[in-house]
Amino acid sequence: MSTTHHGIASAVFLLCLTTACVHSKYQSASGNPDVITEDDIARVHAQTAYDAVSRLRANFLTRRGSTSVLNTSDPEPNVYLDDVFIGAVAQLRGIQASDVASIRVYRAWEVAARFGNGNLGGVIEVYTKH
Repeated sequence: MSTTHHGIASAVFLLCLTTACVHSKYQSASGNPDVITEDDIARVHAQTAYDAVSRLRANFLTRRGSTSVLNTSDPEPNVYLDDVFIGAVAQLRGIQASDVASIRVYRAWEVAARFGNGNLGGVIEVYTKH
């Protein structure tokens, strides 16, 4: 193998190794990118559910933009705690991370059957250990 090819192969290997390490740093212990587990939360030393989400899956917190032509639904995800609607994303700040068993995000196309209408910004569902 020529020096040029060896150098390119080494660079590609290093890039792949770096990418794998970065990806695994943020991958959930569950293997599901839409779920944050109790172990994930402990790993980042979060104080609240909001801390955990912002550190592990900040994309869960993003506004989705207009959700309809008439703007009849909030573009932010709604939050459910143990299957009960509790409000907007700010409500995550009032949930102690030590009480959380898991946090899951549902995208707009997933929520209608499970949560009904009015959740076009998606849902962040928190399950507690209780």
